Amino acid sequence: MHQPGQSKELELDVVTPEKLGEGMIAVPAGEPMHIDLRLEVLHDGILASGDIDVTAVGQCVRCLTDVSESLQVDFQELFAYTEDEAFDFEVHDDHVDLEPLVRDSVVLALPFQPVCRPDCPGLDPETGERLADHPDRKPRENTDPRWAALADFRASEDTEAGTPGTDTEER
Repeated sequence: MHQPGQSKELELDVVTPEKLGEGMIAVPAGEPMHIDLRLEVLHDGILASGDIDVTAVGQCVRCLTDVSESLQVDFQELFAYTEDEAFDFEVHDDHVDLEPLVRDSVVLALPFQPVCRPDCPGLDPETGERLADHPDRKPRENTDPRWAALADFRASEDTEAGTPGTDTEER
């Protein structure tokens, strides 16, 4: 592939050499990864574009159960023939190194706060039990003690509003 306009399509099945990502979810080392790749020769360099299919595993940020999420990531990057500050990647001896591009694309596609399901209720703040396991139980609302005086004020206002002869609209 040395003339502009030439292209090559490849299907790659690789194993992730190291853990991709940190935090609550990541792609573990040894996880199979499928890459559909298209390489196109341009005047400035080689355009690499494709799709990555991989599975990430981690924990739900609300209830701490294990989650497994299938990721489909698209990428496209130009590998330049010459060293130029405008390009992040370069062609070396008619080869392109896709590893940094694939790693960056996958890590940036990982969810920042993974959840087991969109409406996950999380954990009970008092007992630490999963609220999804007990759907009939509602968590207690704990009022901040700093606001307790306002709750007393509201209760006294409600009592006054119920007494005849008082006009609450003038207050």
